[in-house]
Amino acid sequence: MYVSRFSISIEKELLEKLDKLTRSLRFPNRSRTIRYLIQQATLQKNRKENKEMAGAIVLIYNHHQRELQSQATRLQHDFHPLILSVQHVHLDHENCLETLAVKGKADELEILANLLISIKGIQYGTLVLTGSL
Repeated sequence: MYVSRFSISIEKELLEKLDKLTRSLRFPNRSRTIRYLIQQATLQKNRKENKEMAGAIVLIYNHHQRELQSQATRLQHDFHPLILSVQHVHLDHENCLETLAVKGKADELEILANLLISIKGIQYGTLVLTGSL
C-alpha cells in the first residue's frame, strides 16, 4: 500500500481535540486517528446512500423466553439472502449470544436488525456495519 504524506492547517483548539481523541482511542498517532475518522465518515455516507455493506447483528436473549427462538428463526428464513452465517453461544444457563454475519443493502440490514431486536425477550441487540463492498 502506498502512503501519501501531506500537511494540514488546523486551529489550536481543534488540534487539541484531535490529540485528546487520539489518546482516548489509544491510537499511536494522529495519522491513525484521521484515517479512522475518514473511515467513519465514509461508513455513514455509504449507509445513508443505501450501499451494499457487510456487518453483524448481535443479540443477547434468555432462551427460555417463549416463542423467541421460533420468531427469530422465522425472520432469519424470511431474510436468508442477507444472512451469511449465524453463531449461537450459551453465556450461562439462561442467556445466549447470537451473532449473525450479514451482507446486503444498508436499509435491508437495518430492517432485519430492527425486526430481530424488537422480538419480545431480546435483552440487547445492535447492528454493526463495515464499509461498503
